[in-house]
Amino acid sequence: MNIFRRKPKTETKGLAEPGDDLYALFGLTPTTTGGAVVTPDAALRVPAVGSAIRAISDAVATLDVTVKQIEADGTEVNAPSHPVMYFLRDQANEWTDGFSMIRDLVIDALSDDKGGVAFVNRLDDGRVAEIIRYRRGVIDVQFDQTTGEPSYKIDSLAVPAANVIHLRSPFGRAPLSLAREAIGTAMALDAHAAKLFGRGARPSGALTFEKNMGEEAVKKTRAAWRATHEGNDAGGQTAILYDGATFVPFTFNSTDSQFIENRKFQILEIARVFRVPPSMLFDHDRATWSNTEQMGREFLSYTLEPWLRATEGALRRALFSPEDRLRYAIRFDRDDLTRADLATRATVINNLISSRTINPNEGREWLGLPPYAGGAAFSNPNITTEPALPPKKDAEDAA
Repeated sequence: MNIFRRKPKTETKGLAEPGDDLYALFGLTPTTTGGAVVTPDAALRVPAVGSAIRAISDAVATLDVTVKQIEADGTEVNAPSHPVMYFLRDQANEWTDGFSMIRDLVIDALSDDKGGVAFVNRLDDGRVAEIIRYRRGVIDVQFDQTTGEPSYKIDSLAVPAANVIHLRSPFGRAPLSLAREAIGTAMALDAHAAKLFGRGARPSGALTFEKNMGEEAVKKTRAAWRATHEGNDAGGQTAILYDGATFVPFTFNSTDSQFIENRKFQILEIARVFRVPPSMLFDHDRATWSNTEQMGREFLSYTLEPWLRATEGALRRALFSPEDRLRYAIRFDRDDLTRADLATRATVINNLISSRTINPNEGREWLGLPPYAGGAAFSNPNITTEPALPPKKDAEDAA
């Protein structure tokens, strides 16, 4: 058995999971807004980013994945007994199920420029033993500067590309990386809101006095004011001023007065980068019954379908030998996302059977029902082709 490594070493902290300080140490460019370094972990704490990544990754992993056998005429039929099915549907390894493995691969591709990477551990005879998705940074990925061909290493040991599932984003850059400035602005707005409401949701102001005050008196006055009128428990208290003091609140500037609009605009910016409809990020300002349905269809066609095709290709390349790729393919069942209500589905299936586009057994398969004898014939059940039996009375007279 050619087991490369079953489990990664247990580490309390290392380069596999760097923090913000380590990203800065390695030269990651901070954002213009506040100079913050937008790491994957920090970006996921922005609700719009987390929702966009989950909307795509959960949708891909939720679909039923199947192995299809390619027939001589090019048609594809299910191959449920293929050994690869166990790793895709049941367990990728002893501690990871197939759903989590596919979901995390897509999450890595959405958030890391190097993409989602998993190691396919094979036996001596070439069969798959397990699929291991290591933590980010454990598998080192380098790209040839001329051809873009990737090479892989685990603990400084080269790994054949045929044993690595590699899912990459368009442009060779993850959406999270491309949206760094937009995410940084959203983080700055979140921080501003936290500070604003952390001080009782009041704008800052000034205490003015008619007479001059010494430095020590100013400190005592400021401490007394903050203790009485700032903080979570100070909302609604009556201000008591003394020594002729006057409180002059500062007015909102142009940015503060449009604070809500700025936060909503950043949701749209993040949605654009991930190509997710704003309604799927729970921004329903301009959503209606009709355009929400249309945006859902666009999400399937323009957002999810490219990721499904890329995931199918990455899995097929690494899980099948070159010879098996001519006979087998990996497919996600899109019907789960386009499935209508039962009445609509029944009408559509009946119309397809009547027009002899599909046979009754194929329609029953869509409904999750077993086939029946004679159901493979392409016939219109709404048209009676057999001669009717004679009435019972005429039959008795003939006798």
